[in-house]
Amino acid sequence: MAGDAQAADGAAPQVDIIGHILNHDYLELPFVDPDHLLAGKVQLPQFPPINVGGVEIDLSITRHVVVMWVASAILIGMLLSAFRKATVVPSGVANFFETIAVFLRDEVVDPIMGHHGRKFLPFLLTIFFFILSCNLFGLVPYSATATGNINVTAGLAICTFFVMLGAGIVNNGFFGYFKSLIPTGVPGWLLFILVPVELISLFVKPFALCVRLFANMTGGHVAILVFLGLIVILQSEWVALGSVPFAAAIYLLEVFVSFVQAFVFTLLSTVFIGMAAHPDH
Repeated sequence: MAGDAQAADGAAPQVDIIGHILNHDYLELPFVDPDHLLAGKVQLPQFPPINVGGVEIDLSITRHVVVMWVASAILIGMLLSAFRKATVVPSGVANFFETIAVFLRDEVVDPIMGHHGRKFLPFLLTIFFFILSCNLFGLVPYSATATGNINVTAGLAICTFFVMLGAGIVNNGFFGYFKSLIPTGVPGWLLFILVPVELISLFVKPFALCVRLFANMTGGHVAILVFLGLIVILQSEWVALGSVPFAAAIYLLEVFVSFVQAFVFTLLSTVFIGMAAHPDH
């Protein structure tokens, strides 16, 4: 027993990397617990699941939900503050938002979908700025990356999926849209292969959006935690001389990745919606 206790005491400390990126029913905040000043926890409200048609739906509040609320509130506040007064030449934060909006309109939507695609611009801009705000807010200490939760990215991908279906059905008709998925002039015997493949590809598109954003936002945070965790695991201050600069470099790279992933999600959404709306192009 004594030997086991000594072995336990001498074991290297463990760093719960996965636990830091998972969703939880509490917030990690500093200075809320006198016993753990820098590692306090605030429990979030939990509600009993609601049974709808035999399916239990849990509406409990988690930290990723709170992060999305806060990121959305900050984004809405910045937009209202930037554009509360209409000006011919924007400045400050308004210039930042308008630059991105004009870039997405002129360099993404118009070349891919044409001028008729501008009716989808509000949706695409909403997707871009929401993902960007969640990505950047996830880099704030004691926060969390909501876009590192596959449920969140799946929800965003489903939104794009329904807009894609709606655009295809409205522009081509219900039967016309699904008929357009199959190339004309295909032999009848080949339809037994093409129809299942095209139907599967219809769902693969949002799945690719979901997984790409989730994997990229999770991977960078794991790398940062691994480098910083080496200091605790190896119990050596000298390790920090290498770990901290590498973690800082990846942290700065994550700022760039936050913009890139928001842009890639918006770009692919534009491509998928454009393909559905005008399959002949």
